[in-house]
Amino acid sequence: MKIIFAIIFSALLGTATAADPNASHPHQGIIAKFIDPAPALLSPGEQETLVSGKPVYQQTRHNDIDRGTAIFDVIASREIVWEVITSFQDYPEWIKEMSATEIYLSDERDILVDFTLSVYMVNVQYYIKHDYQPEKGSMTWTLDYSRKSDLDDSAGYWLVYPSPADTAKTRVEYSVDLRIGPAIPSFIETILADKGIKNATKWVKKNAENLGDE
Repeated sequence: MKIIFAIIFSALLGTATAADPNASHPHQGIIAKFIDPAPALLSPGEQETLVSGKPVYQQTRHNDIDRGTAIFDVIASREIVWEVITSFQDYPEWIKEMSATEIYLSDERDILVDFTLSVYMVNVQYYIKHDYQPEKGSMTWTLDYSRKSDLDDSAGYWLVYPSPADTAKTRVEYSVDLRIGPAIPSFIETILADKGIKNATKWVKKNAENLGDE
């Protein structure tokens, strides 16, 4: 039943809400952009979880917008972790649901990327503008509102800094606020918000630690 619905939805998406790089997004941002985000507050239990080598997940909902955060430690330098996170061209190889990426503008700080997520024959295309500031230990993002995305809105950040539990490790935080919009079914939101948060702890950790071993 879900597959049949996805086929119908895919056809509707293609005619009604298709992403368009030549058209502006319907608005200039509903979700507030993150500016100099601070590390997440952790309970004693969450700190113990991180020390044990396991990730911590936090999920909140405010004004009908989901925000998920993943916090985890990586046995690799900050430079290597950033190398993995900013290797957008490799995301389709590392992330199962990511079918295509294209960096269409890049300078020292701004990195604009075209992402396409494919699941159950539904393609969701969205354009992200990253503000990359490794000297601050952060990279924030919003939609690129000069282009029309299938997502209604999204904003988030990466934080990369020495682990307070073990300075030989790097602590990584990935957080995203997401607004899907009425045209996209709820299972897509689950993949982007919930599964995406949990997957981040796997592909970043795996690839950074593999690079660190070389």
